[in-house]
Amino acid sequence: MRYRTLLRLIGLVYLVLMGCSLESGKPELSDRAARTIGDSYNAGYFKLILDLSDVSSFDVYLEDDQTIHLIVSGKHIATDQETAIRYTRSEDGGHHWMDAVSIPHFPTVIGKRGNDIQLAAQGQHLVAIWQTSGEFPTMGPMVSAFSSDNGTTWNKGANPASDNGGNQAYIDLIADQQGVFHVIWLEDPEENGYQSLRYARSIDHGKHWSQPITLDDSTCSCCWNTFALSARNQLNVLYRDLVPRDMALMQSLDGGLTWKKNSAVGDFQWNFEGCPHIGGGLKSIGLNDRAQLHGVVWTGAEDKSGLYQLVSSNHGQSWSAPKKLGEMATNGDIAVLAGTDANTIAAIWNEIEPGGVNILLSKSADGGVSWSTPQRLSEAGLSPTHPKLIATGRKFLALWTEKNSSHTHRLVQYTFK
Repeated sequence: MRYRTLLRLIGLVYLVLMGCSLESGKPELSDRAARTIGDSYNAGYFKLILDLSDVSSFDVYLEDDQTIHLIVSGKHIATDQETAIRYTRSEDGGHHWMDAVSIPHFPTVIGKRGNDIQLAAQGQHLVAIWQTSGEFPTMGPMVSAFSSDNGTTWNKGANPASDNGGNQAYIDLIADQQGVFHVIWLEDPEENGYQSLRYARSIDHGKHWSQPITLDDSTCSCCWNTFALSARNQLNVLYRDLVPRDMALMQSLDGGLTWKKNSAVGDFQWNFEGCPHIGGGLKSIGLNDRAQLHGVVWTGAEDKSGLYQLVSSNHGQSWSAPKKLGEMATNGDIAVLAGTDANTIAAIWNEIEPGGVNILLSKSADGGVSWSTPQRLSEAGLSPTHPKLIATGRKFLALWTEKNSSHTHRLVQYTFK
């Protein structure tokens, strides 16, 4: 077996284990004065503690150019049996964060990286959804929580799924311009032996949900799904199809009332019987005839294996030729700076290297036509994974989790221009 192929297989086994294994007030934000990395990008590297010694899951949600919402689950100490949940917010693009708020008295979060807790916000209203344990400790239904006072207090909402005893995972959540909250997840309530992509909407800010519907009755079982909202209030869902195992785009032009499967995002024709545990990243930028969708997707197709960037300028009907990112890249995300004619793009991903897995960054100043030489952001030996990327004003903000010397996971924030 060739050395590069062996490295890829070792790295994928590592990522699958990271994505699918399980671990289960008002804290202070500390350890903010960490060092600066990557001077050419004017970067800032910070550890976000949030009174959690071991972070297992998080989500970041950008409400506008400067308001960022962050929800984190993890353990106070490694021996805790259940996870705690913390919410915090930045109103200046991630430079400062408010004291974190505890979300107590809810069922524990069992999801790990790749099956993360999810958050969405619109004005004073916030909704969080996560998977909790059910009949089996590694499987269970969704739990929904909502806040009507900007995250100060939280109440239990209804489960968007119809089966409170089911197994619902790989959730994503978004709020549209009218304040309607939308959620997608994977579930197999008919016990067909494979997962289906499900959807529901809430018109009362997460208190109740519409009757769930099936968007695709056969999908890959363990890859995360991604929402993106176009400026025209168009809902876009990136998910991994079953046959072939390429990423697909599902869209709604009427606020979630009707849906249509639009296109393959990277038509690799990858035929595979297993699940790679790797979803994709999707962002929308621009208005009307200047609107674009930017995506990053991973494939394991023979002779094409890797992470690719694509762009659609016709609302997802067709996509550009895929551009490969990195040499042995996997989990990725993408972001676009607003107000730049959709030209300034950044992509971030896990790269499998001889010394382990690291986080790499590349930028494009011409709308994705050409990309800078990838730059390593993470330190060697820390096993960083599943980076998320957003654009705030004139900067980008990336977050990921990484191990420290105690073999617990911390949350890292990295800002750059």
